[in-house]
Amino acid sequence: MLKGNKRWLYIAVPIFFFWFFGQIDKLGISIIQTDVGFLNDLGLTGDDRNAKIGFITFIFTISYAISNLFWGVIIDKLGARKTAMLGLVIWTITMVTAGLSTTYEMFIVSRIVLGLGEGMMIPVCGKFISNWFNHRELGKAQSSWLSGNYLGPAIGAVMLSAIIASLHWQAAFFMLAAFNLLLVLPLFYFMTRDTPEEHSGLSKAELAYIREKDPSEDLSKKKSFAQDYRYWIVWFGMLMSSFLFFGISIWLPTYLIEAKSFSREAMTSITSLSWLFALGFVLICGYLADKTNRPSLLATILFGLTAIFLTAAMLTPNAIVAGICMGLAMGTQGGVFHLSNLFIVKFSTPETAGRAAGLMGFTNILGGFSSYIMGWMRDAFGGDFGPSLIMLIFAAGLGFLAYIFTLKKEAVEVKIVNKNEAVI
Repeated sequence: MLKGNKRWLYIAVPIFFFWFFGQIDKLGISIIQTDVGFLNDLGLTGDDRNAKIGFITFIFTISYAISNLFWGVIIDKLGARKTAMLGLVIWTITMVTAGLSTTYEMFIVSRIVLGLGEGMMIPVCGKFISNWFNHRELGKAQSSWLSGNYLGPAIGAVMLSAIIASLHWQAAFFMLAAFNLLLVLPLFYFMTRDTPEEHSGLSKAELAYIREKDPSEDLSKKKSFAQDYRYWIVWFGMLMSSFLFFGISIWLPTYLIEAKSFSREAMTSITSLSWLFALGFVLICGYLADKTNRPSLLATILFGLTAIFLTAAMLTPNAIVAGICMGLAMGTQGGVFHLSNLFIVKFSTPETAGRAAGLMGFTNILGGFSSYIMGWMRDAFGGDFGPSLIMLIFAAGLGFLAYIFTLKKEAVEVKIVNKNEAVI
């Protein structure tokens, strides 16, 4: 069954778990910050409570975004495999440190270091995908590991809630450290190599298929990604997507409990469902991107849907409908994130994929501002989420408008490629 397809085992499986647990490390805080014990232990009380909670994600994304810049350069020089293992060691240490935290300040330091360690996730995977997969399967390859990006938090929401309920919030961090050390790190050590040529498990036929020339390269002549204006439109779109995604995902559990009066069990169900929505959009976009060759059009539609779902959540009086609409809004941004990573490969070469992805990963910096601003606005408006939702709708509109400027050139390229393939 795996004959001629071993790249899916050697690469897709390790980076699936890479993101599965990496995202729980990163976004599990949205569940943990609803625990009263966690809030009391770290002194997250008082009139500025929401701003302090938002600052946890703010400071994480600042370090995460900045580290993307130097990780991209390191990956292009050191290789994706060694860089991934280095990052995993850092994650493990920070999870243990977070679980041992007795003060808010100590916990903040652990999140800063976690951001520095996780900053290599996007460029590492961009490098692996660029090196290991045929040009026709980039969308599918991206979605295979980005599935872990959303399946992880979907299962993690249930897992963390159960751990906190039966043990304590510290235990959640210790268990995540164990998974990174005992499962994910060995997968990278034993299964991956930087290039398919270095792996003894691949046949010559599979290697030839991976290295098959992309006919669209002749159209663009693979100029530097920094010289392609569409890369910068995608970069701006990722800024908006980061603002939306972190704003929704970090505050969704709190929104469900405090704004819509959900029980903790119901909150966990809706939160988990929201991550499954994101997974669904990733899989659908992976299929449609390969089928239509219109990723920019798909991203434009997704931003429009985000604005619609957020507006519906704000206007509906039904708590369940509001929760589901928020989850769908988050899900659409999962699709945008997937498409943005596809653009990284499209607009770069294997030699520059790490830098292109690192610069794209820097856009996560705006996600931290979203989390903090939403917390500050809640404090300022007496806990009301309404003003924050209006702000998110505006960000979705900006993303929609930006991608419109990519559609004409994309349509022309698709026509040329289809014509050339018809001749062949």
